[in-house]
Amino acid sequence: MAITVEEILTPDINRPARYLGNELGAVHKPWEEADVRWVLTYPEVYEVGASNLGHIILYNILNSQPRQLCDRAYLPAPDLAAKLRSTQTPLFAVENRRPLKDFDIIGFSLSYELGATNILEMLDLAGIPLTWKDRAEFDISEIPLIFAGGQTATSNPEPYADFLDFVDLGDGEELLPEIGLVIEEGKAAGLSREALLLDLAQIPGVYVPQFYDMTEDGSVKPNRPDVPKRILRRVATPMPAYAIGLVPYIQTVHDRLKIEVRRGCTRGCRFCQPGMLTRPARDVEPEQVVEAIEQGMRATGYNEFSLLSLSCSDYLALPAVGMEIKNRLKDQNISLSLPSQRVDRFDENIANILGGNRQSGLTFAPEAGTQRMRDIVNKGLTNEELLRGVKTAFEQGWEKVKLYFMIGLPGETDVDVLGIAETVRWLQQECRAKGRKTLKFNITVSNFTPKPHTPFQWHSVSTSEFKRKQELLKQVFGQIRGVKVNYTDVRISAMEDFVGRGDRRLSAVVRRAWELGAGMDAWMESLDRAFGAWENAIASSGLTWKYRQVESGEWNVMTGVEELQVERLKVESSEQPANLQPTNLGQKATLREQPSNLGQKATLREQPSTLQPSTLQPSTLQPSTLQPSTLNALDAPLPWDHIDTGIDKNWLKEDLQRALDAATVPDCSFDGCSHCGVCGIDFGHNVVIEPPQIPQFAGHFKPNTNKDQRLRVWFGKLGDMTLLGHLDLASLFERAVRRASLPIRYSGGFRANARIMIANALPLGASSSGEIVEFELTEKIPVEEFRERLVSELPKEIPVYGVEAVDLKQPAGTQLLEKAEYLIRVEVMSSASWEEWQGWIEAIKGSKEIWWERFTKSGKKQLVNLCDRLFEFEVMEPQKPKDGEEEVAESGVVLRYVGSCLNDGTMLRPEHIIYMLDQVAQQEFRLLHVHRQRLILRN
Repeated sequence: MAITVEEILTPDINRPARYLGNELGAVHKPWEEADVRWVLTYPEVYEVGASNLGHIILYNILNSQPRQLCDRAYLPAPDLAAKLRSTQTPLFAVENRRPLKDFDIIGFSLSYELGATNILEMLDLAGIPLTWKDRAEFDISEIPLIFAGGQTATSNPEPYADFLDFVDLGDGEELLPEIGLVIEEGKAAGLSREALLLDLAQIPGVYVPQFYDMTEDGSVKPNRPDVPKRILRRVATPMPAYAIGLVPYIQTVHDRLKIEVRRGCTRGCRFCQPGMLTRPARDVEPEQVVEAIEQGMRATGYNEFSLLSLSCSDYLALPAVGMEIKNRLKDQNISLSLPSQRVDRFDENIANILGGNRQSGLTFAPEAGTQRMRDIVNKGLTNEELLRGVKTAFEQGWEKVKLYFMIGLPGETDVDVLGIAETVRWLQQECRAKGRKTLKFNITVSNFTPKPHTPFQWHSVSTSEFKRKQELLKQVFGQIRGVKVNYTDVRISAMEDFVGRGDRRLSAVVRRAWELGAGMDAWMESLDRAFGAWENAIASSGLTWKYRQVESGEWNVMTGVEELQVERLKVESSEQPANLQPTNLGQKATLREQPSNLGQKATLREQPSTLQPSTLQPSTLQPSTLQPSTLNALDAPLPWDHIDTGIDKNWLKEDLQRALDAATVPDCSFDGCSHCGVCGIDFGHNVVIEPPQIPQFAGHFKPNTNKDQRLRVWFGKLGDMTLLGHLDLASLFERAVRRASLPIRYSGGFRANARIMIANALPLGASSSGEIVEFELTEKIPVEEFRERLVSELPKEIPVYGVEAVDLKQPAGTQLLEKAEYLIRVEVMSSASWEEWQGWIEAIKGSKEIWWERFTKSGKKQLVNLCDRLFEFEVMEPQKPKDGEEEVAESGVVLRYVGSCLNDGTMLRPEHIIYMLDQVAQQEFRLLHVHRQRLILRN
């Protein structure tokens, strides 16, 4: 039997605040006034989805449209999903708390090949048919339209085509409002589902799979004349103002303000799908960025912001914008973080805007360990530039740097693979200074996965080859101290490849994998189980032969080059002693024996500090030309050819040939046009803004440790906020103080923390009208002014009952806390009279000893006499309704007690009272609700 959302979201659900829809910035538009009702869903857990910038921007844009309403939904965690199914309660949108079926249109963000199983999980939980064919007979007033957008959906929607009514290709800022208008008009005209989809298919950027069929040669063609043969990817200008809003009350993956500074990348890395799918590059005006950050930080209360782009370092205004914001917000303990950035553009200016009290992590992506491989992938990075960037980081105080590398790239040899370790060792040796620890590295080695719409889309590598190359690196990295290396599981890479480059036949595989339990949570819990589900799904769909092709390296376009390299290594090995085979240029980095055999050890000898990494140049290999058979294969239709991304397929083939020659292509944002085909009327042109002058650095934040005032605040925790955990409540107070611009004091030390002290943690799900929190300020403020400013930034369900100034010499409330008064609602499993309750209470009060067994942090068993912790205990008489009020029947009785409440762990908790009742009455009791009436401080 279905139950209400309020009954579903109980303290037994892990982090129930995920599903409340009451965040700062959440929009609650009247349901009845909306003509089109959207749900934007991120098919991942809330912590991931709620921090996704695209999700936030589109949510804000849609809610700014007249007559349209946009709600949100996320993938429920396994505990909530199980509870929804067991109670037959449909998945709901978080703000209106209505079933997803009540809406007109549901949009999924698909940014990962294997994430489609989560879409099916959410549709099933919502009670919505999984395929467009099963939904075809329903009007949208009965079953909403289902669509997907995002990078994966744009690049190749075919593996997911059976599940979607339509696909939104490219940027959604302008496209989604256009879709909303068509739906509004279609609903008013009473159009059928098919007629409405036909209208949507006329919008550039909307792909309706049911109007297209897969032909025998694998291509996708229209099955009716009134839809376009190729569907255009949409391009929009970034809108940083819409990034402000939605401040979650719980900690998310990216718990900060996020502002996009540049969309698109023209670096031309040949493996990079986002770089190809987001062209042209478009800079945001520096003034807009600065205004959005300054406004956003004040509106949200965040203490950190991030500037986002595929290549942040190519936003030439980055040093000036970062420095301007850093200077403006210098006294507010604000830090800046950047995603992985170009190491060749990292300098002292960027180090200054990243550094400070909370120095953020630093990530660079060299991608390959040798110059030759970086040229093949068109990385545009030299060894000298890599060293200069990493050395700058070391000199500016960083003790650890994260580096991303990739293996399995076209043309890669064992020399290139071992060049990764060689490069890391060289960087470590070059970054040393007296009195400093050796620079540490966190290394991520991922497996190359070919992506549609890239020059390397025709290339793949066998899983056995990935395993062999990983083993080579593990042997060598085991000899290098101060380096932590993470490897991507080869099974995940193979499955990403299989699904990502698949056609419509893959829809059956995705569905069967979901039925067998291969959700994203399964990959985290058990790789073996998840992979087994996918393999079984492939087998049951009759596509095992296709997967084996991927698993064994479907096609290696660089075979000729690799064979040449192996021959060259054989020649070199014959000319050198068996135990010394230099990589090149007389370096002492050596391979013991032939590295091509997995069972043989490949090691790097200790190297002098002057060692430089392997720099195999293109000239050491003969240029390779694509053979006629290869050229014919390149011309074969691909499942995604009907998606017009703007990139000319012939240009991709030409760029593949350039990769064979290890020839680089310059960045067309700053050099000449590369003639990829994007720039023009449909997609626009690169927009590169000249950088403004970099302001003078005003210095890092220095915490003001002056303590001029301490204010003690009594507050409550009611309604939905009872489902907010203690640490999240502390974060809520800090952000409220920031938004209210109150002069909070910060602690000294490396990480300056706001001096906000909550007297005692309240159990999850418990309400209260007597909590205490103290604030230390750097300057005196009238008590009433402080109260007004604080209350204006707190949720209504965190009421403030009183504020008083406290002598600075007096101990803090956390130290003075002595007792707590509770009201708890309890029921006995069998019927009991009022007199029986009174008798049980008196029996407990008259007891001298009721022992409770507990374990210390060290695991030692300890007996506690609960009677020593009980000071007052009574059963409350039921309150009679006032005149005119309707009597509400509530199960159980209310008990009031006063017990110990010290922060050293000496406490009488509500569950202790239940235990005491069990002991004296020899019956089973159940705790229904806890309300803390007040905290009592020692005089």
